[in-house]
Amino acid sequence: MTPELLPESEPQPKGLGEASRLTGVFFEPAKTFADVAERPGFWVPLILIMVFALCYMVLYGQHVGWERMIRHQIETSSRAAQLSPEQREAQIQMSAKIAPIGGYVGVLLGVPLGTLIWAAVLLGIVKGLMSAQVRLKQVFAIICYSGMPGLIMVLLSIAVMFMKPPDDFNIQNPLVFNPGAFMDPTTTSKFIHSLASSLDLFRLWQLVLIGIGLKAAGGKALSMGGAMTAVFLPWAIFVLASAALAGVFS
Repeated sequence: MTPELLPESEPQPKGLGEASRLTGVFFEPAKTFADVAERPGFWVPLILIMVFALCYMVLYGQHVGWERMIRHQIETSSRAAQLSPEQREAQIQMSAKIAPIGGYVGVLLGVPLGTLIWAAVLLGIVKGLMSAQVRLKQVFAIICYSGMPGLIMVLLSIAVMFMKPPDDFNIQNPLVFNPGAFMDPTTTSKFIHSLASSLDLFRLWQLVLIGIGLKAAGGKALSMGGAMTAVFLPWAIFVLASAALAGVFS
């Protein structure tokens, strides 16, 4: 008897490579996030985001200096008038020593932890309220890859940092891609300024990418409108709450 020949199995597609994913976020987001949802790895974009942020802070500390930022914040605060010159200077010196430590810890711990919290919130909305069967790892990876436009923002911010005099560079709003960049923070309401600064082109770009990613992960159970609502609604609540706190504690 001749052995029965088994049909050759068709080769399974391997999916996108890491370089294709990173560039595909900009040029083919739907295809890229479908691949991310199917194979939700996140280490490469997460490490890239953290490395770029750390480089930005190191260059800022060398070129502009943390003391300059702290001094400007305290001297333009409404509470500065309640302090004597000695108290104000002591507060500036103490805060200038703490600020870089807080910045580096914020990157190393805050970025992954903040991403995890954000992923958990989106998971609760998409899976708990919209009944789309997505997983936490999928949402976490989607958020990481959606942060790729932020790398462009960091590079542009570094370029602007070295083009401007150090006194004119504002680390909290380094570029002119939001309405807040055109407002005077000393005369504008803190609530309005915070709200306007949040409407940043790069942030909105990231939110749209997350929505595309959630739609890819949710499949037919999640519409594009539902995915965008799941992303923009909690972000809008967070922006309003942050603006309200800025208005109260200014």
